[in-house]
Formats: sequence, C-alpha cells, structure tokens
Amino acid sequence: MVNTPVDRQLMDDIIRESGVTDFSRATIREIKAMAAQAEKASGVSFVKMEMGVPGLPPSQVGVAAEIDALHRGVASLYPDINGEPVLKTEASRFVRAFVGVDVRPEGCVPVTGSMQGTYAAFLTCTQCHPERDTILFIDPGFPVQKQQIVVMGAKYETFDVYNYRGDKLGPKLESYLKQGHIAAVIYSNPNNPSWICLKEDELQTIGQMATRYDVIVLEDLAYFAMDFRRDLGHPFTAPYQPTVARYTDQYVLLISGSKAFSYAGQRIGVACISDRLYHRAFPGLTARYGGGTFGTVFIHRVLYALSSGTGHSAQYALAAMMRAASDGTYRFLDDVRVYGERAHRLKNIFLSHGFYLVYDKDLDEPVADGFYFTIGYPGMTGAELARELMYYGVSAIPLSTTGSCQEGLRACTSFVRDDQYAVLDERMALFARQHPY
Repeated sequence: MVNTPVDRQLMDDIIRESGVTDFSRATIREIKAMAAQAEKASGVSFVKMEMGVPGLPPSQVGVAAEIDALHRGVASLYPDINGEPVLKTEASRFVRAFVGVDVRPEGCVPVTGSMQGTYAAFLTCTQCHPERDTILFIDPGFPVQKQQIVVMGAKYETFDVYNYRGDKLGPKLESYLKQGHIAAVIYSNPNNPSWICLKEDELQTIGQMATRYDVIVLEDLAYFAMDFRRDLGHPFTAPYQPTVARYTDQYVLLISGSKAFSYAGQRIGVACISDRLYHRAFPGLTARYGGGTFGTVFIHRVLYALSSGTGHSAQYALAAMMRAASDGTYRFLDDVRVYGERAHRLKNIFLSHGFYLVYDKDLDEPVADGFYFTIGYPGMTGAELARELMYYGVSAIPLSTTGSCQEGLRACTSFVRDDQYAVLDERMALFARQHPY
C-alpha cells in the first residue's frame, strides 16, 4: 500500500462511516466533516480549501458601529421590516459609488445575508407569472442556491458558461428564454467557484435578453469588486464593479457583508431592487396577494414571512461600513486583497506539480487571483481527485457540485495559513510522484 500523509485505511474508514459513496455528490459540509474527523484521528493538519468562509478579522468600522447600536438599546426593538433608513440610504449611495448606477433607497432592502436575499428573490420571481416557474443558473455557481430551489419546490435549469463565453453566450441564453418558462436568471460575478468575471459585453447581452423576454436578472455580488486585476475601490470613480444594471431595468443586485467586509457571522446584506422592478405589478402577485408590487411583496409578504426583518444592530454595522467606503475613509478592498495573494501562491504550487487550472481564462486574459480557483489533474475526475487528496491532508469540493460540466475541484483560499504553503508543496510533490501520467 502506498504511504500517504493520512493513513489510507483510516481515511477509508472515515469515508465509509460518513456514508459518502460518491464524491461527485458530496456536499461541502460532508467533506468538511470528513476532513475534521481525519485531522483529529491522524494528527495530520489538513490544508482546508473546501469551505467558502471568510478567514479574516471583521471590519472594525462595522464592529464599532454595532457595539454602539447595542449600547443604544436597539436589541430591545423589532427592526423596521423595510430596513433601517440609515442603511437604505447608505446602500443606495454605496451602489452609486462603486457600481455606478442609481437605485433608490426604498429598493435597498436589508436581508440576513445574500442567502436569504436569493431565497426571497427566487420565491418572488417564480410567483410573478403562473407560467414562469423556473430559475435559470448561468453556472458554475453556489451549490446551496439550487438547494434553495429544491426546498421551495420550484424548478431550475442550468448551463455551464465554460463553452459559452463572449459571442456564444447570447444564442445559448436565448435558447432557454424563448421557451417562455424562465422567471429569472442568476449568476455570480466574480464567479463562485471559477473566479471568472463576465465582461461588459456579456453583461450587456444578458441585460438585453432579459429585457427582450421580460425576465428578471439576479446578480449575486457576494465577492463585490474583488476582481483584483482592476482597482475597483475608488468611490464615485471609474472603473466600477461590472453589472447588468447598465443594460436592463429589471434586476436585483445582491450585496453581501460577508466577504468584502469580512462580516459573515452577523448575516447581513442588501438586496437592491431596480426602481422599475420595485414598482412593477405582476398578474401572479396580484392573484396571490390581492395586490402589491414586486418590491412591496418582496418585503411585506416574503421577507416578513421568512424572518420578520433583519438583525437590528447588524444593519447599523453595514451602514457604517458602506458610509466609510463611500466617503473614501475606509478602503475595504485593501483588507481582502490577501485572498488574491494567497491564490497566486497556491496556484503556483499546484501547477508546479502537474495540476492545471480548469477555468484558466477570462476570454483573452488569465483568470483573476481571488477567493477561489479551480484545479484538475490529468487522468482523474473531480470526484476521484477530491477523494485522493484527502489521503494527502487536502480538502476541496468537486466542481460537479457547483453545476460545472468540467472535471476538477473548487479550492478556496480563505483558511490557508502562511505556515501551510511549504507543507502543501511537499505533499503535492509526493502526490505527483505517486500519480505519474
């Protein structure tokens, strides 16, 4: 039996006991649990790249503002279901400052993280027209969003954008929209997990198609402005975060406090509903609720039923962070640029030992270094590679779980420590020797 950093028999026993028989369908949490159990049982420290969780201290601007709000007694009061006025105002200003588009404060709605924002948006979108019951994912994407669709009993379709960049995107997208059953289109930009960033002409294509076929666009900006190839951190100054909002007036921008501000634990974000969409009535919403517009139903029906509002003090935290960013006194991207630096070092280690980048190009330029990257190894499927790397004390998730049709893994940079680069280099050198091709 080949010697590996983690005893193969021990790892096999843990995998068997976990009930995971097919790594191509293993969830993030299952892989995390197996890695934690193996680490404890073997004493081998894992290089953990499976969880997309921030690994940096939270913004002190937000912490100070939240503590102040708690001292003022906001914890004793229910928050306004529409959102605290100060956050709505600052979110609208933040969008103007860093996205370069206008969304009125009334449409900037606090949510308990973008996860709740997408869930509420999926519910509202699939209720607008009785015949439109399907969400279209431009994949790869965040696996749990599809789980949300399953939980609510809706439908989804998906295609991997890998082979449909540039001029190929329009015809592919239209092949779905022209069927008349798509309620909304969703994608992330920068993309989880590939870290590709859709270009302006591709976003224009999406926006024009959405307008032509009267479809809502959900733009997940969880990794806001984290394309570190361009400096997107100067308020009210181009270049701005690329967005579909320049090309259609039917959109929801989902902006999270989790990654850009490292404020994941407080579950805070904003769903920014375009002015036209906010005030638009739909036959399905009228039939179900007796009236209301997309915006009022989203807030007063859906969000009210889900959580009756968003954590009071966390709203003040996000408002303060957005205000400081828009004022130019808090350069939030400087805090998270380390993710790109980590990705650069990690990619070099894997590439030097025979791995390759699965999503390697943004059309004519190399994909950015950021929160995620994707790797493959010759002759191995993503499921095989995910399992085999466990024996070497490395955990990552197969791309198949993200809706990708490519074979490989998603690797996250957030939990990799400085002392682990040399360890990873040594383990991947051993992996390459034991897996020649």
